[in-house]
Amino acid sequence: MAAALNTQPYRGTRDFFPEEMSMRTQVFSALYRVIEAYGYTRYDGPILEPIEIYEAKSGHEIVSEQVYRLTDRSGRELAIRPEMTPTVARLIARKVDQLQFPVRWYSHVNCHRYERPQRGRVREHWQINVDIFGAESPQAEVEIFELIHHMLWNIGASADSFVLRVSDRLLVESALQTYAGVNEEKMKGVFEVLDRWEKYPQATSEEELARSGLETHQIERIKQVVTMSLDDYIQVCPSEVAEKSNVVQIFKNQLTEVPLKFDPLIIRAFEYYTATVFEVFDTLSVNKRSLFGGGRYANLVSLFRKDKRVPGIGFGMGDVTLFDFLEAHQLSPQPEIYPQVYIVPLGTPQRREGKALADELRARNIRTVVPLEELALSKALKEASRSEARLALVLGEEESKTQTAVVRDLVQSEQSTVPRAELVNFILAKLGMSPS
Repeated sequence: MAAALNTQPYRGTRDFFPEEMSMRTQVFSALYRVIEAYGYTRYDGPILEPIEIYEAKSGHEIVSEQVYRLTDRSGRELAIRPEMTPTVARLIARKVDQLQFPVRWYSHVNCHRYERPQRGRVREHWQINVDIFGAESPQAEVEIFELIHHMLWNIGASADSFVLRVSDRLLVESALQTYAGVNEEKMKGVFEVLDRWEKYPQATSEEELARSGLETHQIERIKQVVTMSLDDYIQVCPSEVAEKSNVVQIFKNQLTEVPLKFDPLIIRAFEYYTATVFEVFDTLSVNKRSLFGGGRYANLVSLFRKDKRVPGIGFGMGDVTLFDFLEAHQLSPQPEIYPQVYIVPLGTPQRREGKALADELRARNIRTVVPLEELALSKALKEASRSEARLALVLGEEESKTQTAVVRDLVQSEQSTVPRAELVNFILAKLGMSPS
């Protein structure tokens, strides 16, 4: 006899049982409402993409170390989606001649990366992606920043529970060139070190910079660059660089009232980010890593349409760190998986009445169960209690004659006989819901 199969999921992936799925649905629904209130429309794309769309722009670490690769029967090299931005750029490119810009799109997809599972990182995660295409204005950044705040506020986060840290890769690159003397050849390596600056001891970062061929005085200047204020950057960078920076314009002209923090250590690992970059951090020390982030990409669409230039800006909000944040701040919602009403029909005619009543309650979004088998009253009430229903509705011969129903409150141990005409409003009141 063959051994039983393992019930555990593949390492780094997760099972979501009904209790957790209910919590997730509540959180994501609250986030969707805010996103759609800003005028974003939802799209989707395939989980399989040609490997070359990630090789073109996603970054060396993602493609060489984290992508799940496969070859189909025709010999085509594919990737299981590690992120969504190249896919949405491809979709925009397909419809670029028909779209009215700016385009506001969002998606909620699962992504796969071969990583070492740890707190905040798994191998399959679900991510909300929000993007604006076709807008150069700093108002695009402003809208994204305000949307992020409103999304988090809508799931219960307070203004002091997170911080949105903002930078500009072009601004930082210019300061590294003009102030620290970093040439173009070494810039990519310096950015990679800065992206990990807060994760390692400073001595480790300095050693890595030295191994890349930088002189001691350059390393000292780089250490100053990462602690500069925005005003310092405006001073050391050429004026044309500062004038073109949307980040500078936002801070200088106070274009938004939501709190932002300028932080030159926000670099973002993805190579397609070309200017504004940002990340959201929990203010509690238990969640030290970034919750999520994004940035501006000058022209990803040109990977697919060389004749079109469509700038974009967006972010991806992953579920793992988001739920770590909610748990740390005691904001996780309670599961809503149990029936609110359990109907107990005591006979065939009463079953028909019960099903009609159930339809009426379900139309008002009341979770209602009718047992699948004929049960005696005592057993039916035990089943109702075991199901953790709030109310049990008993429909017997006497109730059919008098057009009433017996309503048992299984939490407060109360019982009432209610006229059928008043029943729905009585149940709504018991459940704390407004009458329709």
